[in-house]
Amino acid sequence: MRLNHGDTKTGILLILLGCVSVVLYRAGLNASGVSGIRFFMKVAFVQSAIYLLAAWIVIRSRSSNSALLIVIAFAIVFRLSILFAPPYLSDDIYRYVWDGRVQAAGINPYRYIPAAPELAHLRDETIYPKINRKDWAHTIYPPVAQVVFFLTTRISESVTWMKATMLLFELVTFWAVAQLLTLLNRPRQLLLMYAWHPLVVWEFAGSGHLDAISICFIALAFLAWQRKHDLGAGVALACATLVKLFPIVLVPAMLKRWRIAPVIATTIIAGYLAYISVGPRAVFGSLPGYTQERGLFTGQQFYALNFAHKLLGFELPSLAYLIAVMLIMSTIGLWVLLKGRSEDYLKHALVLATATTVLFAPHFSWYFCWLVLFLSFTPRLSIFYLTIASLLLYATWLGDSPDEMFVINSLIYLPALLIGIVEFFWPRFGVRKLSFSDA
Repeated sequence: MRLNHGDTKTGILLILLGCVSVVLYRAGLNASGVSGIRFFMKVAFVQSAIYLLAAWIVIRSRSSNSALLIVIAFAIVFRLSILFAPPYLSDDIYRYVWDGRVQAAGINPYRYIPAAPELAHLRDETIYPKINRKDWAHTIYPPVAQVVFFLTTRISESVTWMKATMLLFELVTFWAVAQLLTLLNRPRQLLLMYAWHPLVVWEFAGSGHLDAISICFIALAFLAWQRKHDLGAGVALACATLVKLFPIVLVPAMLKRWRIAPVIATTIIAGYLAYISVGPRAVFGSLPGYTQERGLFTGQQFYALNFAHKLLGFELPSLAYLIAVMLIMSTIGLWVLLKGRSEDYLKHALVLATATTVLFAPHFSWYFCWLVLFLSFTPRLSIFYLTIASLLLYATWLGDSPDEMFVINSLIYLPALLIGIVEFFWPRFGVRKLSFSDA
């Protein structure tokens, strides 16, 4: 089943694909405004096709240090090729810089909205005008993210430097993934699955999203778990949660060793206590308002609920859906704890992460980036499809009415579900059961 590529042939093919990808990353920078999003999406999907070809080559080829070096070298070049360009796909990074600046002034970042008169002396013409929701929303970012914002802005209060910080975390992720692959006796060049994924490159090097920090801590948690360092695994997973809240759902995958639970809880509590001066409710920032804005209470956010509405011909209460989601996630968590094997923690974590993503159906592409991490360990066609199809969410720039969102989400989730079903009932389908060469 495996192609007999020599190291040289594999290296040449990866170099050719990498060079074409670099050209496309530079071309993608020509997109601007709403009118440019169609062009950008075409570039991103062509890159995705190249990425899939590179992934196929790596999966089918022999283990090779030279291939690993090529993978890492081009992963860095991809990121550097767009690092210095202004963010195009998102303006969240300006809030990151602002939060760091506020902390440097000795002010709790959760205390005031950017437009508050108490912060007037911190405003400038570069960062402040581009902050989204500055007139009404407190910061939403958890404590460890705030620490990173503060430390980064003490070096430079620039968007480029903030993006560079995200890339530094990605380099740590590269290291952690390569180390974990070695411990799992799998070829380290499978790092390509994460490092070359266009979604990850555009979101972190292009937009500077803080998900790069959270994914880094998730990778470190997995590595510590594999090495049986419970303290390190617990602290790392807690830090991932204190950057972006969703990694908390991965806890059941790591609870086979129960000592990790108090470590996670203590670290999370300590993180919030560091900023508790604003009060126990205010320390969560604009999270309650954001959930309302995104339609979590009305049910507009949830694709599965909207699909049920159209299928049944009448509306179901959003509260019922949320209860169903809690029951589904609890059931998965209990199954992992009671029936799952501890050595299958990566597969269990992938199930938990995928279920969370699908059930909540994020409105933005970067929420799919954490799924990309798992492709290096459990490469499945359903996850390849889901993460690449999430690029369709950039089309919301052109319109995101309920009907438009339903069409976009249908193109993302329904094929992924069908592929997942085939993978489950037909194990030979796709790449899930392929053995990896360690030669």
